[in-house]
Amino acid sequence: QVQLVESGGGLVQPGGSLRLSCTASGFTFSDYHINWYRQAPGKEREPVAFIANTGRSSNVVNSVKGRFTISRDNAKNTVYLEMKNLKPEDTAVYSCRVRIATRDYWGQGTQVTVSS
Repeated sequence: QVQLVESGGGLVQPGGSLRLSCTASGFTFSDYHINWYRQAPGKEREPVAFIANTGRSSNVVNSVKGRFTISRDNAKNTVYLEMKNLKPEDTAVYSCRVRIATRDYWGQGTQVTVSS
């Protein structure tokens, strides 16, 4: 079955860095685009980053541009979200998503807390 497992979250001070991983199984990873989303307490889930199946195309939302980078290693079935210069407003649960046919699959999420 399709599974996505996020890891790499934690508590970090403002200005710090983290690298999140999303490791997939149960489908042909290199055939599918992957998205990262986040949901802050009391807010709706919002998109953060996108990467095409080949890795040749990607983008991040304006609020994290210049600080977050998305990449993937298809040999490891893993997508990464490199986050630098973290701010308190980046505090959220970060999840990855894959859409296969008409169905969305999500991981369980990883908590990122930015606080001094």
